[in-house]
Amino acid sequence: MKLREIVQYLDEILKVKEIPDNSKNGLQVENTGDVHRIGIAVDACRECFEEARKRKVDFLLVHHGLFWKEMTPITGNLYQRVKILMEGNIALYAAHLPLDVHAEWGNNAVALDILGWDKGIPFGDYHGVNLGYEFSLPRPWEKQEIKEWVEKKLHTQAISWDFGVEKIRKGAFISGSALALLPQAIERKLDIFITGEPFHTWYWQAKEAKINVLFAGHHKTEILGVREVGRHLSKKFELPLEILDLPTGL
Repeated sequence: MKLREIVQYLDEILKVKEIPDNSKNGLQVENTGDVHRIGIAVDACRECFEEARKRKVDFLLVHHGLFWKEMTPITGNLYQRVKILMEGNIALYAAHLPLDVHAEWGNNAVALDILGWDKGIPFGDYHGVNLGYEFSLPRPWEKQEIKEWVEKKLHTQAISWDFGVEKIRKGAFISGSALALLPQAIERKLDIFITGEPFHTWYWQAKEAKINVLFAGHHKTEILGVREVGRHLSKKFELPLEILDLPTGL
């Protein structure tokens, strides 16, 4: 399979040119032009690239790529990362916000499907793009019940800030690092806000606003999208898929 065909297809279905982002979404590093094995991962890092080379991956799709808004000279650690890709003939494709917001394969859509909660209205305005969804539960859930369910279905260990009501009826879900959007959940008078990882600076605002916040893990909430897109690509282009699951504990 030709690299350009896969890249063109991903650019179209993920709308990488249409969604504003600090990430340089799309093809970040090319290979010699052919793809025989697809790999997916959350983070572009040396350990990931070494594992990809070991598994003979020559097209790697990641959520957090190497290049962002401010371009960095390819020196030091970045040089070492790119060197592994070049030596392994591995093409690198990054999809950050486009993979968060995709209605079928996005991190948030997939998470709510796994949790069995219906997606409500889009939620979490970030530079004009809604990243996640609100959800309403068919019955009230206890806070501990929510935590245990999220842990079970997303295979994670969650952290909870139990500052709000005991019975959860409505909430919002945004994967990764989205705690800066907490004020929008407060304004919407939601019972719970679920995201990836906590930040010290938001603790008191959550407590004073009396809202429950659940952190299901940055990595655990963001491997969902790349994994689904990887499975789709594998089926569409009839290529083997390698899932490079390298959790960070965050």
